[in-house]
This record gives sequence, C-alpha cells and structure tokens, in this order.
Amino acid sequence: MEATSQLRQAVLTWLEHARDLPSVPQTITDAALAARPEWEALSNAVVLAAPLPAHRDLYGKFTGDWLLRWPVVLGASGLGDATRLIAQGTAVPVEEVADSFVAFCTAPAPGVEDWLLLTGDLPAGTRIPLGRYTLQTFTADELARLSPMPALHSLQAGGLDLDLLAGAPFVHAPNLDRMPDRRGTHWFDFTGPRPETRHWRALLPLILWSNDLLHVDAVFNVERGRYFELNPNQVPTTIQTYPDRYGLPEEYEVRETGSFYLAPADLPRIQAFCSAVTAKIDAVMDGAISGRSLPKKRARRLERAARHLLQAYQRTHSDNGVWEQEADELHLDYVIALEALMASPNDKHEGISEKIRTRTAALFPSPRLRELVKSAVQKAYSTRSKYVHGDLLIDQEESKKLTELRELRLIVQQVVLRWLILTPCDTEDLAPRLDAAADCTSCKHAIDEPLRTFFQETPPRDDIQA
Repeated sequence: MEATSQLRQAVLTWLEHARDLPSVPQTITDAALAARPEWEALSNAVVLAAPLPAHRDLYGKFTGDWLLRWPVVLGASGLGDATRLIAQGTAVPVEEVADSFVAFCTAPAPGVEDWLLLTGDLPAGTRIPLGRYTLQTFTADELARLSPMPALHSLQAGGLDLDLLAGAPFVHAPNLDRMPDRRGTHWFDFTGPRPETRHWRALLPLILWSNDLLHVDAVFNVERGRYFELNPNQVPTTIQTYPDRYGLPEEYEVRETGSFYLAPADLPRIQAFCSAVTAKIDAVMDGAISGRSLPKKRARRLERAARHLLQAYQRTHSDNGVWEQEADELHLDYVIALEALMASPNDKHEGISEKIRTRTAALFPSPRLRELVKSAVQKAYSTRSKYVHGDLLIDQEESKKLTELRELRLIVQQVVLRWLILTPCDTEDLAPRLDAAADCTSCKHAIDEPLRTFFQETPPRDDIQA
C-alpha cells in the first residue's frame, strides 16, 4: 500500500515537471522523456510498486538485466500522451491520470477479448448472453474506461469519438488463444477465416431471430484498462440533419445502424430465443468430441452451414440488395448451407438435388409453403449449376433476381433454425425422417410437433408459419 502511494506521488511530481517541457510534441517523444533526469525517480517508484515477478510484462531484458520498458510505462500506459498535453498547456486532470497510471502498473494483466462491432439499433443497457459471448451496449463513459487513460479521451485531437459508439451493439468474448501484451506492439490478427465466420456461434442466434440484416462492421482486441484498438475509420457513419435552436439545419455525423432494430419490449423475447438456440448449437457442437461418427459429422455440417450463411449475410448490403457481380456467388453459399444440413451421410450423389428439395420442404407446415420452398430451392440449384459449370446465365430483370435471392436467404435462415430445433433431440440421422414425412402422416406430425412447440415457447421475431 505504501509503495502504491509512493508511485502515485511520483506520477504527480512527474506531471508537475511536464509544465516546464517544450510545447512542441515532436521534441518530447517517449524516448526523449525516458532520457530525462526525472525518469529515474518515476521508474524506481514503478519497480517498488510493481516488482518483476508479478508484473513481468512491464519489463524487458537488456544486456542480461531485467529493466523497465519505457515504451510500455510511457507509451502503452498513456502517461507519455498526458505529459505532452500538459506541456502544450492543456488542462489535464492530473489526479485521474495518476490513478489510471497506478492501476495500469499494479493491476493484474487482463485477459485479451475479441470485440465485434455490429450494425443495429439496440436499447441502452442491453446485455444478452450468447454462450461464451455477450451481446452488449455501452455508454461512452463505459467505453472510455476500457483504455488505460480514460481522462484523455476528450482531450486528444483525432482520437476516436466515443459518442459515435455510445449504444452501439458489441459482441465480445475472451480470446483464450492470445496473451495480454503491454509492449505497445499489437499486430493485426491474420489468423483464421473472415470474422463473421470465425465468430459464427455468437452471430447465428441473432440472424435467426430476425429477417433484418446484421453485419459485422469491425473486429478488434481489447485488454480492459490496457488497450482498446478500434480505429475511427472502422466505424461506418452517415450524416443526419437536425434543426438547431434557431430552427436552422445542422449536420451531425452519426453511426450507421442498418436495419436491425430491437425495441425494449423485445429484450425478454430475444433473450429467451438466444438462450434456447445457443443451447441447441452447443448440443450439436458437443458432438465434435464424440466417439461416434454421426455427431462429429453433424457438428462439422452445422459449422459449414453457419459459415456460408453468415458469409452471404455479410455480403448482402441491404434487405433487397447485393452487388450484381456477387449475386450468383451468394447462390453458392446458400446452396452449400442447405446441402450441409439436408444431405445424409448415406446419400448417393445421384438425385441429391431432388432429395435436398423434398427434405427442405418437409420442414415447413403447410402445402403452400412446401411448394414455395421446393420452387425456390430448385431455382437456386439451377443457378448454382449453370454458374459452376460456366454456362451463360439467362438475363433476368435485376429486381426479380434480387427478390428471388432474398426469398432464398429467408428460406435458408428458416432451414437452419428448424434443423437446430429437431437435431439435438434426435439420436439418428434427420434425413430419413424428413424423407418419410413426405408420405407418412404420423412421420410428418413427428416433424411438425417439436417445431410448433419451440415456436410457441420461444418464437423468433420473424417466422414463416402460414
């Protein structure tokens, strides 16, 4: 406790000396600050309050000795920035800066977290568990506290405007594969596939809840109280005009939210839905470590279907709009997702498209819907086949093509949900049951009843039942 108090006093003394420094930032880099006489007193105080055995991440080995790393103590902590602001005459809350610096040096290193910034308009205070992930909205103050020096956010020119992100939906989870890093070097993470597919287990329940599109705008690493890497250029914005107090139009930059909207009254329903769907996803994915072949294949098939569905969602920029040159590729994604779930390990290649059509249709309750689904899947297979084999696609009115693509997207979304509802409770392959449902009333009832029960107890916001 005494060492912590001494460190706090050493920081205040350091900041007092900052008033006598030159006001040009280029002359007081972190390297230059570490060469000043005042650095010795500050670094000694850090060593006493945060000794090497418990805080190895603050130290580095130089010529055989472990020494404090000034890029961490001055750079990563934000103390160097605070020093330069004071030198330029900025009114810096030195007491808050000192407290933040002491916490940075003495607190245990936090775990690394993956954070996904999503499109969407959600109620303030939203917090929805999604397995190991959490969907959450934050205030600007809560976001500021993720950084090592919250008090500096509003003082630094060109920094991230946290008001843009206040209320934005974030999905976050611990990243158990990465270690905390206070060395000031945070490399872009090139590992793994696209972020929307890498984090599919969190995103899938959300896109199954609603027909509104949900996009990942940015992915970044967070070490709470240490590092918050979001670049302002990664936040999609738009300009909105509001009248000022004199009634004159004034432009404001706001975050672009897209179409995904959640009203406060929806919160209990989406929480129940996401909890139920997440449990079913977990039940299927537990099969990945099973000793049986079928559960392992199910887990792989679900992951493949989810990845392709989410990849197609990410490239669908509005409810009825995709880039024309990508429309046929999205057909590929949707057909792959359907085949991943509707095909059986025992299927022969011959007649597979017809089996996928009839099995997909069997997931829906009414004859009208079943015929609609069969027709949509047949068109998707035809488009997929022509595209893959290099045949010329028949010119089609763009609006009609986009309408059919949207219809296919909604069908695949429903197929994934219905497959999840039926599969975890089924000890055998689902495909033969769907085949039998076409000709057997009791078999059809065995498919419809679990679906009806789920949709009554934990309904999504958007569903096809009629």
